[in-house]
Amino acid sequence: MPVVVHKSRKRSIEWKAPVYRTIYHIVTNPVYAGAYAFGRRSVFVKIENGRKRIIHHRRRNWNEWDVLIKEHHEGYITWEDFERNQRLMADNANRRSNMGRGSIRHGEALLAGLFRCARCGRKLRVNYSGNGLKQRYFCRSSSDASTDNCCTSFGGTRIDRAVAQEVLDRLQPLGIEAAMAVMNDHGHEQLEKKRQLENALEQARFEAARAHRQYDEVDPSNRLVAGELERRWNERLLNVHALEEQLTQHDTPPIISLCPQDRDRLLALGRDLSRVWDSVDTSIETRKKIIRLLIEEIMVDVVADKIELVIHWHGSDHTRLSVKKNKAGQNRWVTDADVVEFVRVLARHMPDQSTASVLNRSGKSTGRGNSWTSSRVSSLRHSQGIEAYREGERAERGEVTLNEAAAALSVSPSTILRMVHDGTLPAQQLCKGAPWIIRLQDIERKDVRAEATGRRSRRPSSNDPRQKHLDL
Repeated sequence: MPVVVHKSRKRSIEWKAPVYRTIYHIVTNPVYAGAYAFGRRSVFVKIENGRKRIIHHRRRNWNEWDVLIKEHHEGYITWEDFERNQRLMADNANRRSNMGRGSIRHGEALLAGLFRCARCGRKLRVNYSGNGLKQRYFCRSSSDASTDNCCTSFGGTRIDRAVAQEVLDRLQPLGIEAAMAVMNDHGHEQLEKKRQLENALEQARFEAARAHRQYDEVDPSNRLVAGELERRWNERLLNVHALEEQLTQHDTPPIISLCPQDRDRLLALGRDLSRVWDSVDTSIETRKKIIRLLIEEIMVDVVADKIELVIHWHGSDHTRLSVKKNKAGQNRWVTDADVVEFVRVLARHMPDQSTASVLNRSGKSTGRGNSWTSSRVSSLRHSQGIEAYREGERAERGEVTLNEAAAALSVSPSTILRMVHDGTLPAQQLCKGAPWIIRLQDIERKDVRAEATGRRSRRPSSNDPRQKHLDL
């Protein structure tokens, strides 16, 4: 950008890369928006020691300026864009105003700058601990998070998850349905826009032809009138040329119509948004940008053991949300109760390594969202007071697995499985991937042994291709 440089009592203009202050002065100057302004700063005159002293105070709001003449000259942007830019910069300023939410900042806190205390109206701050991995939102009159003048304070992990899930619920299938409706309407809008351009071009050509006739009929000796008519004719011709360029560049896309298969696939993408959100490839900055596009502000208050939220969405919509607060000393990474019950039952039938494999196959995860291993199952057992599996305890209870029942009846495991599905042999499976548990007394029943003997007699010979398929 051009910069005035003073060297040897001479001024010269040099082109240099702009700095922050240069860009800031440009976008905050009303001249940039085609307006003339005077009195943007408050000035006071004070007498000190018999001398006049002029005190310049900070900038005043544009509606307090002494003189403001809009559309004074041709600007680079409109006055509406200028006002929107000022509001945006004021909203992105950190530590300057208590009413602005500030720009996106570094850290693991997903909702930093969006929380506002429902008691005092202050913005909530963030305190990090544990190498920056644990965040806590607090509202205090001091920046010290250890002071006693606490207005509101709570852990951030559970709140971030709840608000993120609320955002995903609005971005998933309902948002995809709206996107499909917009795609169908987009084709009609393009056709309507093309018709409007064609009508405007026809009107412009008519006005250009009229201006040409007026120019031809004027007396050449009247040069002032001829010059004015020639200027009008040139303006009409330029307008015709511009509309022809727009019509040439205008591309009318075909109206999009989705078949049922494409619609189902698009809705499936919307349902998979949560997996993309939790993916390691999605950065925390990207999640913050998505949330700020939807949420304007969140009012928060702690009531008893719950955190009450009022989410202010862009578009003047509001949503109330209640989240349970962690108690003092309570672990925030808690394994689901149904998973604990699974481990409690599976520990009576198999060792920790097999239990971890069953939990992973059934889609269960730890409290931190990790997969199960033998050491993690062992740690959960110790914390919940669950004893480890002891070899032979199933036999003491009179229980056998599917393979053991097949060996006792001298049939294949697939035969036992078919008997279970037919209802001939009672069995129990705790979850998908867990072993079938059969009572020993059910195997010793006469009808069960007779059914197994009959199925064994109907078993095809070793040369039968069906038997080879079963063996495979």
